[in-house]
Amino acid sequence: MDLKQAGSSLDALVSSFQSRIVDLQELVIARNMYPTTSMPDLSAVDTSLKTMESQIQAIKDRLQEERNVIPKAKKFIELSQQQQRKLQHMLSHMPPAMLESRSRSDHNPSISMVIDDLEEPSHLKEEPVAMPKMRKGPIPAPRWYISFDELDSLSSYMRGRLTLDKVNIAINEIAVHAETNSHLISCPKKKLAEDTWEKALELRDIVSADSVKGKHFFLETDIKGPGLKLDNTGKAILTVLRHLGRIVETRIGHHRVFTLQKPQ
Repeated sequence: MDLKQAGSSLDALVSSFQSRIVDLQELVIARNMYPTTSMPDLSAVDTSLKTMESQIQAIKDRLQEERNVIPKAKKFIELSQQQQRKLQHMLSHMPPAMLESRSRSDHNPSISMVIDDLEEPSHLKEEPVAMPKMRKGPIPAPRWYISFDELDSLSSYMRGRLTLDKVNIAINEIAVHAETNSHLISCPKKKLAEDTWEKALELRDIVSADSVKGKHFFLETDIKGPGLKLDNTGKAILTVLRHLGRIVETRIGHHRVFTLQKPQ
C-alpha cells in the first residue's frame, strides 16, 4: 500500500469512528430513555474515540511529511549514482602505475592522505549541489583521463607509440602542475621564497587573462617530467590531449599556457 492509499484508508477510518459515536449515542438514549444519566457514559466514549481520532491524524501528518521528503531523496540518490559512475570511470582508466602507488599508500598514512587529496572528485560535478565545505584553499585540478576507445579513435600517425598508461600518467602530472600554480596564486607573500614569489606574480598576471580566468592551467616551462617531458613523446602527448579536448593552448606574453578543459 502506497502513501496515498494509506491516507485514504485513514480518512475512511476517522469517518467510521465519527459515525460510530453517533450510533452509540442513539442506542444508549433509546435503551435507557434517560438522556441525562446516560450522557456521562457517552462522554467517556466520545473522549476515548476523539483521542484515537487525534492519534490517527498525527499518523496522517507524519505520512505527509515522509511523502514530502521522497522527491529530495530521489534527487540525492540520482546524484549519488552519477558520482558513482564517474568514480568507476576514473578507476577503470587509471594507469596501473597509479594503482600500485595507491596500494603502497595503504601502508603509509601520509602518502595516502596526499593521494586522497589528489583524487578529490568534487570538480566532476555537473550540477551545483549544496554540500558542506570540507577544505579551504584552491580547488583540486580535474583529472579527465582518456579511455582506450578515445585513444584507439585517433589516426595511427597521431597515436604513434603512445599507450593509454603514458597519456593518463601525463594527465595526472599536468593536474599536479595546475594545482601547484593555483597554490602559488593564492598563497600570501610571507609564505613564499623570493624566487617563488616572482613566479607567483607572473602567474597572477596570467590568470587575469580572459582565456585563463577561472580555469586550472600550467605553463610549458612547468613540463619537466618524469611522466611528461618536452621531448618527442611529450609533444605527441600534448597533441593528443589537445585533439581530445583535454587542454587548450594559448599564448600570453612570452608564455605558452595550457588550460585544462572538460571533454565534450
